[in-house]
Amino acid sequence: MTDSADFIIVGAGSSGCVLAAELSSNPANNVLVIESGPMDSSFLIAMPRGIGKLLAPGNPHVWTYQIDKGGNLGVETWLKGRAVGGSSSINGMVYSRGFAYNYDHWAELGCDGWSWADMLPHFMAHEDHEFGASPVRGVGGPLKITGHPIDDAGDDARELCETFLNAAQQCGFARVDDTNSAVDGGIGYQPRNIHGGKRQSAAKAFLHPAMSRPNLIVMHSTDVLRVVFEGKKAVGVEIRAGSGKRIIRCNREVILSAGAVQSPKLLQLSGVGPAERLQNLGIPVVHDQPQVGQNLREHYYLSLRYRVKKGSLNGEFQGPKLLWNVLRYLLSSKGPMGNAAQEIIGYIKTRDGLAHPDCQLGAGLYSLQNGPKGPVLDTEQGLTVGGYHMHPRSQGELYITSADPAVQPYIKANYLQDPEDQAASIGLVRAIQRVLKQPLLADWIVKELDADMPMETDEQILAAYHAHGSTAYHVSGTCRMGSDPDSVVDTQARVRGVDGLRVVDTSIFPELIAGNTNAPAMAAGRNVGKMMLAEQR
Repeated sequence: MTDSADFIIVGAGSSGCVLAAELSSNPANNVLVIESGPMDSSFLIAMPRGIGKLLAPGNPHVWTYQIDKGGNLGVETWLKGRAVGGSSSINGMVYSRGFAYNYDHWAELGCDGWSWADMLPHFMAHEDHEFGASPVRGVGGPLKITGHPIDDAGDDARELCETFLNAAQQCGFARVDDTNSAVDGGIGYQPRNIHGGKRQSAAKAFLHPAMSRPNLIVMHSTDVLRVVFEGKKAVGVEIRAGSGKRIIRCNREVILSAGAVQSPKLLQLSGVGPAERLQNLGIPVVHDQPQVGQNLREHYYLSLRYRVKKGSLNGEFQGPKLLWNVLRYLLSSKGPMGNAAQEIIGYIKTRDGLAHPDCQLGAGLYSLQNGPKGPVLDTEQGLTVGGYHMHPRSQGELYITSADPAVQPYIKANYLQDPEDQAASIGLVRAIQRVLKQPLLADWIVKELDADMPMETDEQILAAYHAHGSTAYHVSGTCRMGSDPDSVVDTQARVRGVDGLRVVDTSIFPELIAGNTNAPAMAAGRNVGKMMLAEQR
């Protein structure tokens, strides 16, 4: 039984796995990783299309939150990874790094050490890319990246994808081979952290290889209840496992890598947060930090569905074909069960005069209907095209309502409250409509499946977003990093006002990155890990 460690990492997610591998690379460091969820041993995690079962409320591999969408728009469910590997064990395996301008803007906001010149080497060191080395793409790293195996999907599916890409080109969107290397956006097949038909999670690429080291211990199925302080110094964590509650001491630092919901929640439970709120809950205040849980950013996703004549994979995931495809996958790791969540991804400018792409769109060869137990696949052939504004200005918040760690925090997203978010979202829908109306696609589309959701006027588009939009699973920003005294963590991820405590996950992002957050979260783990090792030297 472990009683102490030099470094305690709370959360074995995308950042935590990389950070653990970095810190334990120094044999002098004893590193303990504590994960609330189970080990990532489920067959559904390794099989990419297992996300259809994993991303379900109540699944033991996810946290389930009920959140307020804001603006009297009702509630929705958020799911976040709760397993070794975190959300990288249950996500859609979209490998998206963001753009240079994202990180350079972080630096302009005062985040020294986080510019594109600082971050690119971390991405490249991680990557073992199927497309080969380039000045901005890595090979030989632990994380295997591949292109979408569209040739494995059948002639009709391949032709539908090619037709969609050609139609997008006719709308003025550049087609690119590697969307992560495109300086000014573009559209193409989805880069994926999948190799040999298997998910390449942060746990598989970074944590499991490091677990052979004697100085790294991973505890799973163990809840961290709070950070333990002596005065202003973090000296350990209180945990709850099968044997009950106990305290594990920390000799050097505690690092919260529990995600953009759990990390600010743990800070507040531990006495770091808005003093008045904590006092009202009977929590002793260690440091008054009103910004903990503020600056919440999330991508707001809307999907449009179409009935198509052919090319859809709906039938591959149902009935006898599903059984056959699972068997095929078990025998060869090939077929549609080894694919990512979508076939096509694009980063586009939706309006004239923009300096950079403002929206992401994606296309998947499937369509879903809402059933009594959640979304279910259509029995007929369908295509889904969706996306979101990549740079939301609207800010939500998160705060605890009880001193009991078992009580989930209150979360408000405040989607589309900012006029720029509204304009970009309207522009995205109009861009998708233009692509689908191209003559090239006319022979493929039978009808719109959302005809009961008119989207002709700006007001109708916003109404559709508010009625049918949802989380993109990219929540960030709730422990904002910066050089200003109001930021929650400094530019080396150290929590301001206390000693021996850092936060390293998407919660420290000052603004949301363009696109998906898994790859940036891993790069953030390496960036801070290198900073910490340099401090030791």
